[in-house]
Amino acid sequence: MSVRQKMDRKKLVYQCLKGNTAAQRELYQLFSQIMLGVCYRYTKSVADAEDVLQEGFIKVFKNLHQYKGTGDLGAWIRRIMVNTAINYLKHKALYQYDLSFTDNSMHPVSDENPEIILNTKELSDLIRQLPTGFQTIFNMHAVEGYSHVEIGSLLGINEGTSRSQYSRARTLLISWITKNSLDNKEGHYARK
Repeated sequence: MSVRQKMDRKKLVYQCLKGNTAAQRELYQLFSQIMLGVCYRYTKSVADAEDVLQEGFIKVFKNLHQYKGTGDLGAWIRRIMVNTAINYLKHKALYQYDLSFTDNSMHPVSDENPEIILNTKELSDLIRQLPTGFQTIFNMHAVEGYSHVEIGSLLGINEGTSRSQYSRARTLLISWITKNSLDNKEGHYARK
């Protein structure tokens, strides 16, 4: 980020703190699409992600006075969105500590490409198919970079549970990717 952008963001935050609605709208527009993607990683639908986004931005504007301006504004907003998503899952009782799953819950990643190459969207779709608890912990650790200690603290579970669920989520994703890759190759050879 350039010095000019940093100054512009400081001015934008200052204007938001003064209650300038145009500045608040600009801040929302600047970060809403990126943050919607963050929220969507933790939810099972776009509608849920939009609810989390809206609630998250209410918290952003309510707590903007706490932003010190020393770190990246986007990172500060992202942390609020992640925490809001976690609270949303807890409130809606979507986060389950006793996780169970079946291999039948997996849907194909791609029907078009016999040699599977996962792109970001396909991987995101697979992650979204994980049980909610696995999905949450996988996103927090692999995507957001939270430690298992931090995850345990935020979710109210112990560090070992976080590690275990992350490992299970990772193993499940690998098996789904491998199974889908083999299914696609077999289908490709059968067509020849």
